[in-house]
Amino acid sequence: MNTDPVTLALDTVWVLTAGVLVFFMQAGFAMLEAGMVRAKNTVNVLMKNYLNTAVATLAFWAVGFGLMFGANASGWFGTDHYMVNQASGWDFTFLFFQMMFATTAATIVSGALAERIRYRSYFLTALIIVAIIYPVFGSWAWGSNYGGTQGWLKQWGFIDFAGSTVVHSVGGWCALAGIIVLGPRLGRFSSQGEARIIPGHNLPLIALGAFILWVGWFGFNGGSTLKALPSIGAIILNTQMAGAAGVMGAILCLLLNGRPILVTYVFNGGLGGMVAICAGADTFTPVGSLVTGLVSGLLVTVFVSLLDRLKWDDCVGAVSVHGVCGAWGTIAVALFGPAAGIDQLMKQSLGVGAAFLWTFPAAIVMFKIIDLIAGLRVPSVDEQRGLDFSEHDEVSYPEFQQDQLHRGKGEKAA
Repeated sequence: MNTDPVTLALDTVWVLTAGVLVFFMQAGFAMLEAGMVRAKNTVNVLMKNYLNTAVATLAFWAVGFGLMFGANASGWFGTDHYMVNQASGWDFTFLFFQMMFATTAATIVSGALAERIRYRSYFLTALIIVAIIYPVFGSWAWGSNYGGTQGWLKQWGFIDFAGSTVVHSVGGWCALAGIIVLGPRLGRFSSQGEARIIPGHNLPLIALGAFILWVGWFGFNGGSTLKALPSIGAIILNTQMAGAAGVMGAILCLLLNGRPILVTYVFNGGLGGMVAICAGADTFTPVGSLVTGLVSGLLVTVFVSLLDRLKWDDCVGAVSVHGVCGAWGTIAVALFGPAAGIDQLMKQSLGVGAAFLWTFPAAIVMFKIIDLIAGLRVPSVDEQRGLDFSEHDEVSYPEFQQDQLHRGKGEKAA
């Protein structure tokens, strides 16, 4: 932290502005997910995203921030700074910015599990991810960002500038655990195992969400400097390059496979590019960013199809965009960063592996326990009727859904 008052003021204004942009990404996730689900589940998706923001804020303030950024003599987790109440202005600025990152890690899971998870169970999911799963791994890689002892991964030389692995892969691997435990939506796969497309109900909402996320990413990566530095321009340019290349990578992959150029693949390709560039946005050249984004667009398209073959139903492609592209972007630091080489490749691979080996099993256990305590999945009749009605007793499009409001709880929806 700089003690010069003018510099500190500039740093504070920039980081708070970037934090607000990251907060605005929640609106992007909400619109993207709402557009990708069926009309009968729109309210539920919006309510989960709004709930996520509130739960993540409180859980991170109370527990997560301390685990992630508290004194970390062991290198594994922090032991103080819980429920921060007395601190300097910069401390609160840092807390707010990191709180926005925590909300992002949790909301990645929301879309993947859409259309079949109970609202109360998602509440518990967001709470545990932000309070325990995300900050414990975060302490390994980022714990020293608050001036404390380095976590064990940081000590080994692991690099993840803005969270390709710390934020995105952690969220993506939690989502993967969730879709495996929860199971696919009704009708998503035939009795012979053939994948069936369940299209979203509103493509313009998907577009709006993707554009909002793109804008928010300038704060996500640019704010990770934690200072108002001239290098912010290069960081934001790299973010733009990777996102644009991700779009082109997805289109190229679809064309090479003779498939239609679909909105969901193309928009997710751009998001995957920006996920991947997070790890090295501060050090990559524009060409390195372009290659990183281009590969991300290809990976998104390939892995969405792979999940279908495995009969794992990810409603919005979160595992491919965040989990897979986050891992790729972290590895790319060893290819395009200033420390490129075999030694750094081993360090980056260690971090990617550690993220999966901590997050995925922890999330599996979390979902199993939640299922035992609260029930993870809604009954099939409620899934058919729509979670707007069954979970919230309201609908987004009354003119099309009025009949649902008058059906008895025991009647099977058409």
